[in-house]
Amino acid sequence: MAVKKEEKTFEDALLELEGIVKELEAGSVDLDKAIERYSEAMKLVKYCSEKLHNATEKVNKILKENGELEAFEIEE
Repeated sequence: MAVKKEEKTFEDALLELEGIVKELEAGSVDLDKAIERYSEAMKLVKYCSEKLHNATEKVNKILKENGELEAFEIEE
């Protein structure tokens, strides 16, 4: 039976992304490796973006007294 791989945290993904960016900015990798690292970075960007979107949705809802979820809107 296959063991489910643990999901990466947002913070871990962001740290990995920052490392790739620094590596690419340094210009110390050859073209093939740079393309590979760029591809990995884009996957991490997508993952982080989805995590942020999901977190935003959760934060924008509050629990009403009767247990129903309600969109949270800031009154100005």
